[in-house]
Formats: sequence, structure tokens, C-alpha cells
Amino acid sequence: MSDQPVTILCLASYYKGVNFINAAKALGARVLLLTRENLADEPWPRENIDDLLLMPDLRKRPDIIYAVSYLMRGRKIDAIVPLDDYDVETAAALREHLRLPGLGESTARYFRDKLAMRMQAAAHGIPVPPFTPTFSYDRLREYMARVPPPWVLKPRSEAGAMGIKKMNSAEDVWRRLDELGDDQSFFHLEKFVPGEIYHVDSLVDEGKLLFSQPHKYARPPMTVAHDGGVFVSRTLPDGDESRAILDLNARLLRAFGLERGAAHAEFIRGADGQYYFLEVAARVGGANIEYLVEAAAGLNLWAEWARMEVAYARGENYAIPARRHDYAGILTCLARQEWPDTSAYDDPEVVYRVNKKHHAGLIVASPDPGRVEWLLGSYAERFGRDFLAVLPPLEKAPL
Repeated sequence: MSDQPVTILCLASYYKGVNFINAAKALGARVLLLTRENLADEPWPRENIDDLLLMPDLRKRPDIIYAVSYLMRGRKIDAIVPLDDYDVETAAALREHLRLPGLGESTARYFRDKLAMRMQAAAHGIPVPPFTPTFSYDRLREYMARVPPPWVLKPRSEAGAMGIKKMNSAEDVWRRLDELGDDQSFFHLEKFVPGEIYHVDSLVDEGKLLFSQPHKYARPPMTVAHDGGVFVSRTLPDGDESRAILDLNARLLRAFGLERGAAHAEFIRGADGQYYFLEVAARVGGANIEYLVEAAAGLNLWAEWARMEVAYARGENYAIPARRHDYAGILTCLARQEWPDTSAYDDPEVVYRVNKKHHAGLIVASPDPGRVEWLLGSYAERFGRDFLAVLPPLEKAPL
């Protein structure tokens, strides 16, 4: 083991992962942050960043490879960590080029490319809604004749619900593909399955699933993104629902080959009672989910990921801390006010408040799951009156 400090290069196309940076620095690592020029004024923890490096666009190759390769002429880098979903593939390409440990390009596709992840899941017997690529028109026609609408046309590498369009007829599909032109191969078509949607947030080290916590959305994220409303999720108590999605999540992460880090997976239970895999990301969930997990389990996913990376680079074993088994719930929405005041929501179970322009949000926690569920229902109705603003959904992430 070298006497030199571990050096971690963090990639951030958006303002995220502050707790990773802080935890890595507290462990004695040197932290380099490469982010976009227009994010330079975000409240990054400058005191915990050894070098703040700026580029116009972190996804543009070969510029990013040239820049990081040049950086390595004078700086040792032990690990590259993506702080946002859009950085997962970029980090993988850099690791491959620089021969650094971690997720490589082929495996990273399972966590970014919605078509690749469906094919990999299906190949390992994990149920997925019926889907098809858009490469072959004959195959598309066969699919649409066999699988009744509605369908959803999904971009393969956007995050969340961005760019997803619901299709009610073959004519809708062909019209949309014509609009997409040469970009249509970057989409896939799948059966729209209405139902209850869940997410599991996990930590994996040396290929072993060390932690997973199941949650359930009050409304599908796609519905919230497209129609507006309050985003609500809560920890699931032990039962048939939680056991079913935890089992699927464990099978999924084994099949996808995640070696180390955090994962955020989503599943749906259709009207037929079947649980289906929807998507997975090799990152900490967004929308303040790290604080939802922390409120219930007592550990921060970003901080634990940092501990894993530092331990691996030092040749040490990582040990996950003991967890709590409380319950938590989160509510967030776009707000009409620039800085909404949530102080009227003053129950003792409120443990976290979102501090972001034009966003209202808070997290409640309790040893009693019924209390959490009641508070979420009451607060969601009040949020709709007090704060809620609705904007048209984005087609692509803004740069």
C-alpha cells in the first residue's frame, strides 16, 4: 500500500454528490472535481475539493479523454466516480482508457442504456414489459401486431421520465419516429404497464449486495413528471411487496455485474400481480432519496460509497455500519415561491427540509410506518394547495 493519499476524480454534469466529496475528504483522500463551466458557482464544498476543474461538456468525446489523460501526467488518480447518471458512461470510458478499476463500458451500458438493461434482464429470467428495438421496421410491425397498445417510446439514455412518449396507435409510433429522424435508433418501444411503482436503493462491494432498502412511490414518477404533482415515496415495511422487489433487485444486480458502489432500481407491479423490472442506475437515487434512506436506515449512501472507494484503493476491507430499521417518507414538488416556507409543517417527525429554489420538500421519519403514511397523505394534500407549480416536462436534460 502506497503512503500517498488516495486520489479520486469525481465527474459531475449536475450539482450532486456533495456528501461523497465530504466523506472522501474526511477519510484523507485527495478529491478532484471535474464539472461543467456553468456549474462553477454552485455551492460545492470548496474546502474539501483539492482541485476544481471545468469543461464546457463532460459528455463530449474525445475532449474528456484528452483532458483527463493530460491531468494524469501530473496527478495520480486511483478512482473515477460519476456523481450523476449522465456521467456513468463517461466514467466507464475513462476507466477503460486509463486502465483504472471500476465499471467498464460494456457493463456500464446495463445501467444507462434502457434497451441494453432490458435485454440483459430478460436473458437472466427477470420479468420485463414486452419491448422491441426500433432498428428494424419489420420487427416493429410484428411487435405492434402482437402486443396491443398503449406503448411508451423511451429514449435509451435519458434519465428519469425525460423524453418518454405514450403511444396509443401504430400511427402515433410511425409519426414520432419520422420526427426523430436519424435519432430513432436511440429509442425503444415497450408495453405501457400501469401499476404501482417501487424503488430499491442499494450498496454493493466486491460484487456482494451489502445493503438494500425498498420504497414505494405514491404516484408513478412518469405521471408526476408529465402531469405535475407532488412526488412522494416511502419506506416499505416487511411484507410480500418488499420481499418480492428485494428478491428481484438482488437477482438484477448479480446479473448486471455491479462490483462496487450504489444502485437505484425501479420495479412495477402490474394489474396481473406480476412484478416487472423497469430500470436501474449505478448511482445514488436523485430527488433527495439519499436523505430518505438516511432517515430510515441511519446511513448515507454517498458517504458509504466514498468509504468503499477509499478502502479499495488502500487495499483495505470495507465494513458497512449497523443500520436502523425505522420508516421514512419524502414529499417534494416544484413551488410557485422562490424560497417556499415549510415551517408550518411542524410535526416532530419532520427530519429534513429541502433547501432549493422553487422547490418545496421535506422528509418525515418514525418507527411506525402507519404514522409515516398518514403524514405523507396529509402533507401531500397541503403541498398541493400551498406550493405546487406545474411546468411542461423536459425532452432532454438541460446543459
